[in-house]
This record gives sequence, C-alpha cells and structure tokens, in this order.
Amino acid sequence: MTGAPEGPAPGRIIARYVTGGFLSPRIRRIAELSGIDLRPGLPRTGEWVAVWGHARTSRRAEAVAAGRGAPVLRFEDAFLRSLHTGRTGGRADGPLGLVIDRRAAHFDASRPSDLETLLATHPFDDGDLKARARDAMAEMVAAGVTKYAATRNDLAPPDPGYVLVADQTRGDASIAFGGASADTFREMLRVARAENPGSRVVVKTHPAGSGHYTEADAVHGTTLETRLLPPATLFTGATRIYTVSSQLGFEAILHGHRPVTFGQPFWSGWGLDDARRPVDRRQRQLTRTQLFAGAMLLYPRWYDPHRDCLCNAIDVIRILEARARAWREDREGWSAPGLRLWKRAPVRRFLSGRVTYRADPARRPLVWGMAQAPAKATRIEDGFLRSRGLGADLVPPLSLVLDGRGLYYDPARPSDLETAITQAATLPPKALARARDLRRRIVALGLSKYNLGAGAPALPDRRVILVPGQVADDASIRFGTSGVADNAALLAAARRANPDAFLVYKPHPDVEIGLRDGAIDASEADLVAVRADPVALIAAANEVWTMTSLTGFEALLRDVPVVTLGAPFYAGWGLTRDLGRIPPRRRARPSLDALVHATLIAYPRYFDPLTGTACPPEVAVHRLAHGPIPHPGRINRALAVVQRMLAGRARLWR
Repeated sequence: MTGAPEGPAPGRIIARYVTGGFLSPRIRRIAELSGIDLRPGLPRTGEWVAVWGHARTSRRAEAVAAGRGAPVLRFEDAFLRSLHTGRTGGRADGPLGLVIDRRAAHFDASRPSDLETLLATHPFDDGDLKARARDAMAEMVAAGVTKYAATRNDLAPPDPGYVLVADQTRGDASIAFGGASADTFREMLRVARAENPGSRVVVKTHPAGSGHYTEADAVHGTTLETRLLPPATLFTGATRIYTVSSQLGFEAILHGHRPVTFGQPFWSGWGLDDARRPVDRRQRQLTRTQLFAGAMLLYPRWYDPHRDCLCNAIDVIRILEARARAWREDREGWSAPGLRLWKRAPVRRFLSGRVTYRADPARRPLVWGMAQAPAKATRIEDGFLRSRGLGADLVPPLSLVLDGRGLYYDPARPSDLETAITQAATLPPKALARARDLRRRIVALGLSKYNLGAGAPALPDRRVILVPGQVADDASIRFGTSGVADNAALLAAARRANPDAFLVYKPHPDVEIGLRDGAIDASEADLVAVRADPVALIAAANEVWTMTSLTGFEALLRDVPVVTLGAPFYAGWGLTRDLGRIPPRRRARPSLDALVHATLIAYPRYFDPLTGTACPPEVAVHRLAHGPIPHPGRINRALAVVQRMLAGRARLWR
C-alpha cells in the first residue's frame, strides 16, 4: 500500500454516544484508530458527545450534549464511502472513511466547520502535499471512482452536448443545512433550461432514489438518467453542470468543470464554481489541487480494511476501484458447469459468490483455461501473483485472470492482456508510477508466483544462465511453442548458444514433487537447482533462457535479460530477445513499467481471503509478504494427499 494517513488526529478523547448508529464495528474501529474512545452513556466532565451528522437521531444526542454542557463531535461518511449507498447495501461492507469534525458538519453552511476552516487558513504551500494531492486526484479521475462506486462503465452515455443537472435524495441534510430546499431544485431546473436555450438537459438521479425530479419533469428536451453511469462518464459529454449541494459538483471540479451551484456545500465559494448563493465569509481563491488536498487528504480519516489501519486517499481509491471492477464483472453471474470440483469453492468466493455450476443461459459462460467452450465464453486462469504454495497442492489463488478474447498463453489469437499491453504503451509517465512502485515492492520483498520460500545454492563467479523447466503438458507449452517445445530441447539450445556459460537448470516445482510430467536428464546443465528459490536464482543470473515460463517475466521485473524460444505474453514487445515465432500483431513498444501495469494491474483480479473481498494488487503483495493467509481447509489438504497418490493421472485433478 502507499503509506500512512495524512489527516490530523484529534488526540485521544472519550466521546459518548446515545444512538445506535455508533454500534457499527467499522465506525468504532475507525474512531479508535483516530484516537477516539467511543463509549455508550451520558458524558462526564471533559468528555464529548458523538453525533452522526444531522440525522434525525442526532437531535437526541445534541439535546444530551446541551443538557450536560458537553461539546459535540460530529461524524459523517467520508467522500469515498463504499460500493453501494447505506440504503442499498453499503452497510454490509461499511464505510472506508469518516470525517470527524469538532466545529460543525461539513455541509452546515451556517457556521464554519473544521473543513471550511482548513480550506480558509491552510497555507497549502508544502510541495510534497501538493504533489500527493495531484497524484491522488489524477488517479481518482482516471479510475472514475465516486462516493458510491457501484457504477457501470459498459453502458453507452447520452450523446454529448447536454446540460447536466444533479438530483439529490429528498430530505438529505446537506440541502437544508446548505441553504436550500425542495423549491431550489425546481428553480435550478428552470434556470438551467433558461440559461441554455435549445440544449438537452440530462437529470442525473441519485443512486438511492427518492429524488426531487420525476417523469413529469422529462419535458422540453429534459430526460432523467436513472442508470448507474459513472459521474466521470457523464462529465465527459456535459457542456455545463448544475447542482444544489450534491457531491457530484465537487467531483465535477476535479474533472475540470466549473459547476453552477444553488446550495452552499463545502466546495462552493472558493473560486472554482459559479456560486449562486455564495457564503460571504468564504473569500479565499483556491486551486483544484488545494481543494482536493484539504477535502481528500487532510480532513478525512481513511480506513484500509485489509490491513486494519488508517491509510491515505490513494489506498481507498484503489480499494474501491478493485471492488467496483469485481461488482461490474460478476453482477450478471457466471455459469461454469465444467469446472473441476476442487476449484469450485475458491472460484465462487473469488467471483462474489455469483457462480453456478450448471448450464444457465441467463448467466455468462465461464471455462477454465483452454477447455472447449461455447461462443463468447470467458476464460479463467491463475494470475501471476498467485499464492503462497502451489496450485497443484490445491492452495487457493489470490489472483485470477478473466479473458473474454482468448488467454494470455495462447499467441494464436489476441487476448485481453495483449490489448492491455498495447494500451499501456501509450500511458503517460505519471500514470505508470503505480506500476513502477509495485514492481519495486515485489522485487524488494522477493515475491514470485508461488512464493515457496526455498533456499538457493551458491553459484560460481562467472556468467550464469538460468534455464527454468516447465510442466511437459502445460498449456503455455502446448499453445505457445513451435521449434523448441520441451525442457530437454530448451536446455540443449541454451548450451549450444552459450558453451562457456554456467547453466543452472531449475525444474518446475510441480515436477520436482512428482505431481506433473516434465522430468528430464539435465546433464547439459552445470547445476540442477532442485527445490531452490527461483527469485534467488534470477538475482544470481546474467540471463534467463525460457520457452514460455513466467520466470522470464519475473526476470524482467528484476532487469535480468531474457531470451525466449516460444511466444510467452511478455515476448515480442521489444523487452526480450526472441528466438521463437512471435505474432506479428505485437507491434507496440511498451516500457517495462507499461508491461507491468498491463500484466499486474489492468489484467488480473485480486482477492483478499482474509476479508473475503476484491482488493488491489498492492494488498495481494502485502498479504503474500506479511500474511496472514488462511490455510487451505481440511478437505483441500486431504485432496492434495490423494492427488499425490495419483500423480501419474494428473488429468483427474487439474
């Protein structure tokens, strides 16, 4: 993950609560990590009263505070919350951040809140703070993440050239406390039509529903947009944006718009919007970066549920991005009748529980690997940072890839990975910083696909070439090789080309323990590194010769030259010396960071077995390096023993 939290802690205090909302374990945990001891009951001297925003239940808490002469500590969800709204499922996974204010709710324009004071007085002159704000804002904009991240990017947006009007839920506290009312929404729509004659008006409804506009308002070129479109998609086609106090206005500013604002939300009146009801005391002119730094970096307490700690905004952006991707891909459900029995439980968990193992035409067909499949089936395979232990030992994966075009190890046809690599080749350097950081982290931690933690033999002080063996019937061998297609031929080719080098042959771990075929007479090698750590061998090598092994990609991560004799996914892009038959369509020339971005960020999905949720690659790396990782269940362990007994019949359990 990217680092420590940036928001200020209020210091260790005791806050009493008298309403049930503070019984939420997530809210209590974020408060605890923020230095706040939440306790039930009436306040004593020196204690605060915890109040949730300006909800109906807050009146009771405010009355208790007034009667006891205790100060109020006001809580609210942060500006990136969860997949769904609290009303439509967000309570299940809880908020990913809170804002905790000693002065007022951030949406209460009648008096300055801690956030308003911060925006009005903070110098924002720290270069590091501004750089972090720019990076986080760019990542949030690029990811299209919003407060409730369950949005669909597979839907066609309205034709561009429209005026966008943001609706809100009736009774939302930010409306009344932002100097507006239900009548303000009628006025806003009337003004939007008058100021933009002849323009189409698109009203974006709130995902929780119960808004101010109905089908009766869909007249005079006005339409209601009720679909779960990402705000980022709507911003692209909008010529002007109107809002009362919706967070959509804040996000519009981050995307470069200047919204017209009819309420008095925290982000209004700083020179970044057209404020129709300005707050007189807000006289400062802020930049987008300064507004983002205050509202998204310094004010909230962000929470990382995977590591159970406070974190920063980028961590939460990436967590929500991963969860939103899983929701989008799994929401229609999967049908995988041919999936092996031992894979079913982990795949079901990985795919949000939305998998059936019978034929179901209402769901998307899913097959493992290159098995025979119906038209338009999605293929699924292990990812490249898989587990701490072998798949053949029935250790569940932390990463899987789902490919709608082909699969990464079949060069005969395009794959989603090839597309991702081609697209990554044109990413700007700033966008590749995440991939660079991820690569450095993987290398520093010594991670690989299986992370078996073996040792490594001492090697001589001369030119060393590592030759990784592969499983004989591995799909990448069957689909990705031509002239050299077995371990013996690979080793012989490496020896012919390098007669004076010290050749280290590393058998595949599944072959070493007798689970798969691929054992050879490796007399061409100077050393057969049985049960050795592949990462340590890569670090000691001057070059890696491989057919299609992932070891080649892991060598590239560590800046070790690679020679390929097949057509692995990482070959043909100008980063390897290729002696095999490479598809001519691989014409892009990505940097190493671009290859890493496509291969480890854009293409796979990751799953945290501890929380049971989708996660970003940084979480998977942390989990692989530091744990904890739940051990396979007793059934899996028993099956692993059986399969060792049936090692010669691998087709039964693969």
